Amino acid sequence: MQLTKYNDQPALDLAGLGVGPFNLSIAALLDSKPEINASFFDAKKQFSWHPGLMLPGAHMQTSCLKDMVTAVQPTSRWSFLSYLVEKGRFYQFLSTEKLVISRHEFVDYMSWVAAGLESLQFDSEIREVSFDGEHFVLRSANNELTRANNICLGTGKVPHLPSCARPYISDNCFHASELAARPVNLEGKRVAIVGGGQTGAEVFLNALRQKWGTATEISWVSRRSNFEPLDESPFTNELFTPEYVDQFLTLPADRRETIVRRQKLASDGITPLYLQELYRELYDRKYLFDDQTTRWELLPDRTLTGMDKQSNQMLDLRLENALSGGDERLQADVVILCTGFEHKLPQYLEPLMPELELDDSGRFTLSPEFRVQWNGPAENRIYAVNAGMHSHGIAEPQLSLAAWRSAVIINDMAGREVFNLPQQESLIRWK
Repeated sequence: MQLTKYNDQPALDLAGLGVGPFNLSIAALLDSKPEINASFFDAKKQFSWHPGLMLPGAHMQTSCLKDMVTAVQPTSRWSFLSYLVEKGRFYQFLSTEKLVISRHEFVDYMSWVAAGLESLQFDSEIREVSFDGEHFVLRSANNELTRANNICLGTGKVPHLPSCARPYISDNCFHASELAARPVNLEGKRVAIVGGGQTGAEVFLNALRQKWGTATEISWVSRRSNFEPLDESPFTNELFTPEYVDQFLTLPADRRETIVRRQKLASDGITPLYLQELYRELYDRKYLFDDQTTRWELLPDRTLTGMDKQSNQMLDLRLENALSGGDERLQADVVILCTGFEHKLPQYLEPLMPELELDDSGRFTLSPEFRVQWNGPAENRIYAVNAGMHSHGIAEPQLSLAAWRSAVIINDMAGREVFNLPQQESLIRWK
């Protein structure tokens, strides 16, 4: 067995595990603070963000000004505006008169940030994180050990797969996040798309436009009562402010859970403009062009309750119709699951698990500063990003407050005000 070895470097002030948008934001802000020694590790060979969901027409659901740094450090080298200037398209971008940009352009922006940061270490998989009484010890895939005073968990969520679908995961039944990784061929197939959010809408429209071949039939299944729009109204956007998070943190746990469920469409609906584009496409196909090439149907208020495979390899979906109260059957050659993502504790945390304080649902107990409660020394801190919607509200897994959260974590870790976070006065009195 290969012996483990330390990398002969002094202990890091912060080690980030995973380089998604949120740890990238922390790294980008720390780039201007060389006195803080930080490194961020990721198993990927280069930066990427849900590459399987980079579909034509896919747009962000938040303003490009809510980037990695601007809300905290607008003069940063790593702002979206700096990206536009360096790419030579600042004036052309202004002429588009848009603030919500394509997912492709935002990923290109984040990749540009990642390429310029020396603190990021790609192709560096961390297999295990332990604690030696003084430092966290990160063991890499090649058994190299790195010490850190603090760590930030940012390895993201995993695709949620309905339990009835798990036995049938294959090239013909898969999560939408794998669209780019699997050989997708819908030519002459009956297709079921499960999930009524933004991803479901994008997959449905792209399938209808024959991106993966001409399907004979496309059924879009959603357990939501209708194909509902994201609430982008100004007062709803007040939920995505530090002031609202501060108030949300003071609420009892059961009330927080109720409020998060009630606010679902503030963060998990379909962009209104995309809904309009989709509706117009269906109108034209049904009434103007009489296109019979691909049959399509929209099936809201249906919950996937079961799945079987027939002898001819066709998948048989059992649906519960909440509107009629009846059960339905749907047969498909290909099932694409647009069923979102879920939190799962990463395997590398196994040595620390006995010391972590989890709630009844197995989730981290987080402080207002995104610190994971654990039984180790208070000066050694574990931070977690994209893991606290239950504690910090619907804005926590969204990009809207990424820069602010990064600054909160950095200030807490440093024990001083590295970044100024002045209290802003909301138009709404939350308290």
